[in-house]
Amino acid sequence: MKLIMAIVNNDDGPMITAQLNKKGVYTTKIASTGGFLSAGNMTFISGVEDEMVDEVIEVIKAYSRKRTQPVPHIDSSAGHVGATPIAPAEVLVGGGTIFVLNVDSFTRV
Repeated sequence: MKLIMAIVNNDDGPMITAQLNKKGVYTTKIASTGGFLSAGNMTFISGVEDEMVDEVIEVIKAYSRKRTQPVPHIDSSAGHVGATPIAPAEVLVGGGTIFVLNVDSFTRV
């Protein structure tokens, strides 16, 4: 048995949940934050049999899309007369991080 922990963007969480549930994989979801922008994430925790690991990872990969997000630019010349505002930069966010851990024991109570 394996424990899969997957951290994905909040926007991708509902679709991943629905697709995993269709496959009979149920998860505990935890709201989390982190990364470069301290953006909202969803952390999934699922206990699965070894033969399901690749299938779960494929679902997470398929529905964890990367996107660009504008980041406010801090103008180092702020306060100077004649300073020109600079357009926000865009950074790539999203995707997912997946951990797969061995489980020595699993008990449902």
